[in-house]
Amino acid sequence: MMRLVLGIAAMLAAAAPALAAGDPVKGEALHRACLGCHGTELYVPPQAKIRTSSALRKEVVKWNDRMNPKFTKKEIDDLMAYLERDFYRFPR
Repeated sequence: MMRLVLGIAAMLAAAAPALAAGDPVKGEALHRACLGCHGTELYVPPQAKIRTSSALRKEVVKWNDRMNPKFTKKEIDDLMAYLERDFYRFPR
């Protein structure tokens, strides 16, 4: 029994870094600022071009330069968590 519990704990610990670190509920609220320039059609086929979480983060950071005020690192994490939860299904 103890071996099973330890095995499950190890699997969860290994999977944890792959998940977005932010709060998707806060990210959804922050995303409203993005809707001033574009809708969500960019996130789904056929317009979706992003294939990895790192590519998504790169785009979010790039476009954050146009925000005023800019999103903080924590807010970017929250936005990433929202986008990954609701639109992107990157392989883990």
